[in-house]
Amino acid sequence: MRKLTAILCLTLCSPYASAQSPALLPSAPTPQLVLPISGADAAARQNAEAQKEPDNTVFPHSDTTQWWISGQSNIIFQAHPSFHSPYQGQNSFHGAGEYKTSLVGTLFLGYQPHRNTRYNTDFIVDVESTGGRGLSQALGLAGFTNLDVVRNPNLGSTPYLARGEIHQTIGFTDETTDSDRSFLSLASKVPVRRLEFRIGKMSMPDVFDINSIGSDSHLQFTNWTIDNNGAWDYAADTRGYTVAATAEYDDRNWSARYGLAAMPTVANGIDLDWAFSRASGQNMEFELRHSLLPGRKGTTRILSYVNHAHMGTYREAVDAYLDGTDATPEITKHEHFGAVKYGFGWNNEQEITQNLRIFSRFGWNEGQHESFAYTEVDQSVTVGGDLRGTDWHRQNDKIGVAFVSNAIKQDHQNYLKYGGLGFLLGDGRLDYGRENIVESYYNWHVKSGLFFALGLSHIDNPGYNRDRGPVWVPSVRMHVDY
Repeated sequence: MRKLTAILCLTLCSPYASAQSPALLPSAPTPQLVLPISGADAAARQNAEAQKEPDNTVFPHSDTTQWWISGQSNIIFQAHPSFHSPYQGQNSFHGAGEYKTSLVGTLFLGYQPHRNTRYNTDFIVDVESTGGRGLSQALGLAGFTNLDVVRNPNLGSTPYLARGEIHQTIGFTDETTDSDRSFLSLASKVPVRRLEFRIGKMSMPDVFDINSIGSDSHLQFTNWTIDNNGAWDYAADTRGYTVAATAEYDDRNWSARYGLAAMPTVANGIDLDWAFSRASGQNMEFELRHSLLPGRKGTTRILSYVNHAHMGTYREAVDAYLDGTDATPEITKHEHFGAVKYGFGWNNEQEITQNLRIFSRFGWNEGQHESFAYTEVDQSVTVGGDLRGTDWHRQNDKIGVAFVSNAIKQDHQNYLKYGGLGFLLGDGRLDYGRENIVESYYNWHVKSGLFFALGLSHIDNPGYNRDRGPVWVPSVRMHVDY
């Protein structure tokens, strides 16, 4: 208890001490917004709703000042009891019981050099610190249970630059609409028709595949493949960030986006390849804001991506093993420049009542080239929803439930079956089955800016292996918005 108390105190203080984070993998991916594993991708989308409600932050945030200063702390404790595991390999989810705690702290800074609604410029700088570890060192699950975990714990908790970008808006009309002021965009009103440009260091889930029900590991779900599309192998370093440029056109009921980003030099590596002519990630998304139910909000997004990088193919690695060239399948021996990996995604959210919302995602990629940046998924299907606690007089509380089913293609299956290792998976053997995960949470708003959540996940066929599992993973989360 003394150790846990010390960890909580240190984390609460971290944003003031220069620790910062994003939302969303990432190293999730953050929300997400993100994280990396990422705490990156998690922090990236984190607290979209909490940030816009003054009573949901410790300190109020003005809608009129040129500055933006805020912070967040997120602590996730997870554990699992022992489960059926007749064997395990180097990258397996451990069969013996274990527990781990992750910590992410972020300081968000922004500045508008001039306040012009039609031609607005934001300078954005976020500093992040990630600490603690994930269950089994974040190995053994394609849909890992904690988006805040950095995949390489040896990087340590030293604060680092998560985002450093310029955000430019160019309006085509004087007609404006309200915009939620946040650490990613400081304007409270924007032109109805406009172009938005971003350039610098960022997380791709800051801009693409956003879902207001399933994108935030700090106030919603924590699983990698629920908060993000698992089949979207988006460009990112180990922490979930990259250097990129994005362009977005917004109209009254639709938007279109394009992004060009740097890829890592090796699978899940911390270093980026700066030669965009040989390695890059291209992302395209179309968004239609149209509800299937009258009088309710609804949005559909269609995503596509193409990655060029120094990647290998699973079939070539398996063939080299079967003909005796390699002692074990090893995809890193068969990597080539000019390799192309591509995929598609579907993302929908729909309001059913004032308090009930549902969402869905579908993702697919070609699956022949190695999983390189996010996680080892070639196909993913997700459905879920959340319910606000208004009916029991807890307006800022939420209950969420989601189901995700992940899969890999035949060549990827054979690679793992013969003993190959990916950057996440490798039991030494494989009796293939889809990895099916159910996650639920209750998020309790204690007071301004302070949230506690209880969560529970059930995982069938961890790492796509029917010989192992099932696994139950309970969790406790504390989140503070400053």
